[in-house]
Amino acid sequence: MKCSACGHVNENEARFCASCGSMLGGDSPADTTIIYSPTEIEVEKSDDTVALSLDDLREDVPVLMIENGPNRGETRRIEGDGILLGRHPEADIFLSDITVSREHARILRGDSGFILQDNGSLNGTYVNRQEVERADLHDQDEIQIGKFKMIFLTAAARR
Repeated sequence: MKCSACGHVNENEARFCASCGSMLGGDSPADTTIIYSPTEIEVEKSDDTVALSLDDLREDVPVLMIENGPNRGETRRIEGDGILLGRHPEADIFLSDITVSREHARILRGDSGFILQDNGSLNGTYVNRQEVERADLHDQDEIQIGKFKMIFLTAAARR
């Protein structure tokens, strides 16, 4: 099999080029993982304001508001012991984009509040533009997962 990247002729069963290491064959883009850093991701820009009524906030039940990305304007309550954020179809918050891992991160209820935990994602999880593996969440923290920017909001901080 001839490598499309360098032209080297490889054995027919080979999956990678013996000369340059490129993948051989017709693998689909769905089988490819792409890694982006936050500075490389171009997010949608808009002058529109995403509004959230204070009535949407309940005591001890924070809300995650998607501020940027394909799901812009959606709000989700964080109830129970925690939620899964990711590209998995059964994630509590489904983030449909190649920049998001299937089980990218979790928001967990801790003893003193809520915690964001990265699940070993390829592109990382960011709180207030700092990459984190685990971070305590506070009112109005900005969470970025792939192209998605979300704001963590609590009712307690609004009283």
